[in-house]
Amino acid sequence: MFEHEYLGYLFESYVVQLDANGRLTFKHQNISSKNAEEFSAGLNEVDFKLIHLTDSIQQDAILKKFYNKKVTPAEFFLKVYNKDKGDALLQEAIGDYIEHRKAEILELLHDKMVFEMGNDGEPTWKRIHLAPEKASVLFHFMRNEDNTHYFPTIKYQGEKVEFQYKNAIIICNSPAWLLVGDKVYSFKKDVDGNKLKPFLNKKFIVVPRKMEDTYYEKFVTPLIATFDVHAKGFQIFAEDYEPKPVITFTELATAGKSLNLFNAGSGDVEVQEAEDCKIVFNLAFQYGNFTFNSDVNGSNYVKMEKTKDSYVFHKVKRSMEWEKSILVELRDLGLELKNGKLMLERFEAFSWMNRYRDELVARNFVVRQNVKDNKKYFVGETSINLEVKENNDWFDIHVSVKFGDFEIPFLKLRNYILKKKKEFVLPNGEIAVIPEEWFTQYAELFAFMEDPNDENDLKLKKHHLALVQELHSGNLAKVTISQKLEKLKEFEEIEDHPIPSGFLGELRPYQKAGYNWMQFLYKYKFGGCLADDMGLGKTVQTLAFLQSLKESGATSATLLIMPTSLLYNWEMEARKFTPSLRILNYTGTGRDKNVEQFESYDLILSSYGTVRIDIEHLKNYYFNYIILDESQAIKNPDSNIAKAVRDLKSSHRLILTGTPIENSTMDLWSQISFANPGLLGSQSFFRNEFLNPIEKKRDDGKIKRLYSIIKPFILRRQKSQVAKDLPEKIENVKFSRMTASQEAEYEKVKSSYRNMILESIEEKGVGNSQFLLLQGLTKLRQLANHPLMVDENYDGDSGKMEDVLYMLENAISKNHKILIFSQFVKHLSILRNYLDEKKVTYAYLDGSTKDRKAQVDYFQDNEEVRVFLISLKAGGVGLNLTAADYVFILDPWWNPAIEAQAVDRAYRIGQKNKVFTYKFISQNTVEEKILNLQKNKLKLAEELITTEESFVKNLSREDIQSIFD
Repeated sequence: MFEHEYLGYLFESYVVQLDANGRLTFKHQNISSKNAEEFSAGLNEVDFKLIHLTDSIQQDAILKKFYNKKVTPAEFFLKVYNKDKGDALLQEAIGDYIEHRKAEILELLHDKMVFEMGNDGEPTWKRIHLAPEKASVLFHFMRNEDNTHYFPTIKYQGEKVEFQYKNAIIICNSPAWLLVGDKVYSFKKDVDGNKLKPFLNKKFIVVPRKMEDTYYEKFVTPLIATFDVHAKGFQIFAEDYEPKPVITFTELATAGKSLNLFNAGSGDVEVQEAEDCKIVFNLAFQYGNFTFNSDVNGSNYVKMEKTKDSYVFHKVKRSMEWEKSILVELRDLGLELKNGKLMLERFEAFSWMNRYRDELVARNFVVRQNVKDNKKYFVGETSINLEVKENNDWFDIHVSVKFGDFEIPFLKLRNYILKKKKEFVLPNGEIAVIPEEWFTQYAELFAFMEDPNDENDLKLKKHHLALVQELHSGNLAKVTISQKLEKLKEFEEIEDHPIPSGFLGELRPYQKAGYNWMQFLYKYKFGGCLADDMGLGKTVQTLAFLQSLKESGATSATLLIMPTSLLYNWEMEARKFTPSLRILNYTGTGRDKNVEQFESYDLILSSYGTVRIDIEHLKNYYFNYIILDESQAIKNPDSNIAKAVRDLKSSHRLILTGTPIENSTMDLWSQISFANPGLLGSQSFFRNEFLNPIEKKRDDGKIKRLYSIIKPFILRRQKSQVAKDLPEKIENVKFSRMTASQEAEYEKVKSSYRNMILESIEEKGVGNSQFLLLQGLTKLRQLANHPLMVDENYDGDSGKMEDVLYMLENAISKNHKILIFSQFVKHLSILRNYLDEKKVTYAYLDGSTKDRKAQVDYFQDNEEVRVFLISLKAGGVGLNLTAADYVFILDPWWNPAIEAQAVDRAYRIGQKNKVFTYKFISQNTVEEKILNLQKNKLKLAEELITTEESFVKNLSREDIQSIFD
């Protein structure tokens, strides 16, 4: 140990040579980390640590760490430690650094040889010894009429240590290490050296009476809290209490957000909620009338009380182990406090308090709000009791909602839940935060309920049976329903119904099951969606059901609405299988618009266009059933036709479609909401609860939830499941290489659009670049087919067209009949020119074809007609083309389900031959990349009987870049 002029007492490490008798000599050498390895034989792990620590407090090390300028030690200390101009903050930082390391060094020196260095630099001048045990300090205060005397006494092993006027040295301040004679003392309770330093050469300190108040409050009070104090002339009471944990929460609102109450206009006071309001939890411990924050250390707390002529100090002992256990308990309950505090989102904070309220009370916690908060929150017991009872045509709902002693009208709470408003003002002005789980557990119930006449008339339609059963199984409601209604849960339990005698045909087993399902929905007045694969006989199942309605005495007519192209097919099928049905074809310019004539018919066939035009007449008739075929026609709920069919009146509704979802989940809402109004809630509710989470967040939980709601009302069978008697279908993808001239055209356009699209995305974002993206993709797809589709002056060839013609000629030569689909009429025109040139007979159908039936019959019945060119959009549905056994898809469609529908023109009931399908894809083009993206992109769950989301809408910037790379 030696004393540095500026840095105080420091330590250095030395190696000292021994003489023949083992005594220390004057030969020595300084040891540092640089040369310590040379003496490793005589050093242990603690020695190496000591050497490292002593190195770190030498003046050169201090300069290097705290002063990055080149300067000599003398210049540094003269500048930094100058009394008048020195850097006080830097001195303090250096002092703290050295004190910390000295304390570490001293703790490691107990079994080492420690010396005080002589003035001549001799390291072994005077040996000093570290006391093996800690000494104790007792602080004395003697108050008399004029002043207070203050002094400490030190005891070691029960004996008083005389340290005053003994040239004692404070080696280290924090904590204190005191050298008296040749012995170094450390102290219990980590006494600060500054509390001993004034008394090294002074008996006591005198505090004048006029300074007493401040001195006792600022100095004596904290001293009593930490150390042992002997008092004379005033009292110290040691007090012991049973502690209690206190959780205080306070609202921390973002600046600029108003938290005032305002009148919402409905007569009810609502809360203007700060969207990003947070709640801060603070943990404290209450001992009697004293409260301590959990982040304040110290096993004792002292409060000074001034009496008439003296002072009383209350010293409260804290149970630190118990306090630590409380922190662990809260952590186990999900409240991870740091420094006694935690900040949570408001919703999350109140959900936590609601969830663990009973447990906190049982553990003797006090939970309260900061009294200084502007808003007063309710923190009492919250409950909701729900009972559901089956009535004739609906479920009656009985609800009791309580916040403490207040029972809240259910209708008021319902609006809050639906609007996702979290705060509700109670009659006493307190604000109740609606439990988070209510928004998930009851949101659908609140959304699906009928708008009531009064708060005691709450109803839910029976088609919400699945929701009611889930409330029951989740112990969220008491439910009373009939046994027969339970049968709707399992399709297998639906009873069998005889085929009507007037039905002239046979139903396959799965078709009979579909017929029974329709009967079951009819019995319970539910709407339904028959969503069987194309070609599985939705028409024949429906006709059998309509015949049964006639034979059971139905008096009102059924309106069956469809695309115009299907009218002929429905009329022919009805006359074939149900000849006793009285049928009216309500289309054409010369139709009689008098709806009274419907009384003379069983089945009215009409088109979507006709219904849209005649809605003002048609809505005056009350139909028995309204049936929509190819119901995706109303997939846009805001379209005129969707609005028109919703205005029609009927006892029952049924929809038929092979693709209830073509582009968006909203397609499903529009169709299901027609069949079962209210089943999926309002359009805005559905968008927020299902469409956005499913399409934007890929939320599998929401997909399953939606499926569970619609499951009883949708019947979906795939060919692979039910049509075992269909011949095999073999699907192929044919990859074609572009020709050199075609590839040159393609790369030129791709490069141009790539730059434009990426620049647009950079400036406007992906969402605002949709039009340009679609334009570029469409042009590239056309070039991948044949550049003639883009440039009528192109005189080169196309690799895909060469492959198509080769395979077409081969198929024709082997007497196959081929359907050729393209979404581009220009593509069909190129092929058409080839067939005309080769004098190949073919049928043709696109959107401009007037007589679709003639073209279908021409292909089906004429053995000479081997090829049918069909526009994908115009001929993807409603055609029965079982004469074909080959299907060519010339270009991939965004939605694979549309392609599947095209293939199903040939692969359907009645097909006797194996069906081969070929999809033609140009390699290294946007077509191939679209296929890969379709595979990699998450689709809506297959269980949701879906096809695919809107492809382009969900492309990311990275997806787009990969397409154009």
